[in-house]
Amino acid sequence: MSYILGISASGHDASACLYDGYHLIAAVPLERLTRVKSEGGRVPTEAIKEVLSIGGIEPRDLAAVALSRSHFPIRYFKHDGFPLAHRVRRGIETMTGGARTVPMAKEARVGSQADVGKIFHAEKFLRDQGLPEETPLYFYDHHFAHVLPTLFHSPDWQDALLFSADGGSETGYYSMRYFHDGRMDTVIGGEEMLFKDHPVSSLALAYGFATLALGYKINRHEGKLTGLAARGEPKGFEALRARFKVESSGEISTSFGTNQEMSAMIHTLAAGMSPEDMACTIQKLVEVVVMESMERMVKLHPTRHLGGSGGLFANVRLNQVLADSGLFDSVFVCPPMSDQGIAMGGVLQYLLERDGLPTWLGERRVLSDMYLGRDYTTAVDEVFGSHAQISGVSGDPIETCVDAIIAGDAVGIFTGRMEFGPRALGTRSIIAAPVEAGINDSLNARMDRSEFMPFAPVILEEHADEVLHLPPQSRYSARFMTITCQVREEWKSRIPAVVHVAGTARPQLISRDSNPLYYDILKAYYERTGIPVLVNTSFNVHEEPIINTPAECLKALVEDRVDAVVTTQGFYRAKAKQVAK
Repeated sequence: MSYILGISASGHDASACLYDGYHLIAAVPLERLTRVKSEGGRVPTEAIKEVLSIGGIEPRDLAAVALSRSHFPIRYFKHDGFPLAHRVRRGIETMTGGARTVPMAKEARVGSQADVGKIFHAEKFLRDQGLPEETPLYFYDHHFAHVLPTLFHSPDWQDALLFSADGGSETGYYSMRYFHDGRMDTVIGGEEMLFKDHPVSSLALAYGFATLALGYKINRHEGKLTGLAARGEPKGFEALRARFKVESSGEISTSFGTNQEMSAMIHTLAAGMSPEDMACTIQKLVEVVVMESMERMVKLHPTRHLGGSGGLFANVRLNQVLADSGLFDSVFVCPPMSDQGIAMGGVLQYLLERDGLPTWLGERRVLSDMYLGRDYTTAVDEVFGSHAQISGVSGDPIETCVDAIIAGDAVGIFTGRMEFGPRALGTRSIIAAPVEAGINDSLNARMDRSEFMPFAPVILEEHADEVLHLPPQSRYSARFMTITCQVREEWKSRIPAVVHVAGTARPQLISRDSNPLYYDILKAYYERTGIPVLVNTSFNVHEEPIINTPAECLKALVEDRVDAVVTTQGFYRAKAKQVAK
């Protein structure tokens, strides 16, 4: 056994994961344990303990720990050999409690030390996390960790562009790796950026600034703009596009001197147009600039495969544009494309350096699912069965669930292990019939949400081509709900709850081997209605993470967030609801 712990201590979406060699055993976002949406900015101690517990191992069993180069408390840094003024300032800050955390990259730059391990008190850090002090500690590259899972989980690729784009890391806003001829070349965003100023160029930040300008939260509500975009006109596009440039190398640059200047322009534009038009403006900017960059990159670095990750690739519409461009035969977006996912990529980066590329490539495998949290399959029925306000409904859970869905109910599904990543994929989902568009408003009201994107459809994989115009290059990503595609005309009126105003849907394709209960419910619904589609939306109320435990599921049912809950063993309603029925 060779257990490796991966840790993302990013400013948002912190997480931990556990591998046994090249096999991913467990992965958990910090937010699911603390119930604080997108929590980060600290070491995810709770997630570390959770993945070790899921794996059934002790800290002493770890062969290595892979850690992000994030912000850490000052006490973890060694300042021997640093400039005197810096040592004095950090010493005062430590004694007075000021500047509690500092970016590792900044300390490395001040100390002129590329090997960040030499300025970090590994023993202190490991001890504080309850890990043996002698455990090898490996520091990984944020952007490289974003994209490595896309290559590792695409075993058929013999060449590919691996593109990461987000709001910034220790090596900038973008990276591009070119995998070809059995080697990995860094095109942009390599280690040299650790010691360079990062030019203002981030499309992800621009999108975030537009999100803020419309009154939403950055790093959380960008999807609202993606949903709004089809309802507007790109009235500010030309003005904003004039500030962005794609170099002959394919790199993206701007004429902004600072991010504050970029933000100010976007806020000014937003103040002069409708939210729909601003959303359309920023969406078109992202699509046009990224496409121009990709066209140039492909000419310089020939390939027909694209792996994408980082916050910008949470934009499902952008991912469709890339897939439909004709440039690629396959586009795979890492399912946990946010900073949650770099914990996975960090371990894969460690393994790559430890074993070398040929061995690493030989271990590649298809990603079958993202069910990586704790399994509460038995516990959930014990919790529901013993609660005074809950009643089990007699009969087969699957048929009873389908009866309820046909009758118009919204049913929570709780089965197996919690999903890793931002999408609910059928173990902590709410499912409903897709035949009435009104389900969007009624369910969003019950969950205290405000959304402009319709719910996503879960579709029987064997019937996907009947319902969707889903090109082969999008099919893998569609298993994880990270891309949109067009809905066939004859189906738009039959499943309006999952069709966007643009005629698109963000599907999840499901097969029985990955989630039997989820599949069997959908299959039974199809056999009775002729519709191989259900609504799938995340099982959470507004501004809370997706549920994790049976207690959180129970609370949702008692509070009438859903009409019922289905598990592997039972179908449950609140007693008051059952009497009303």
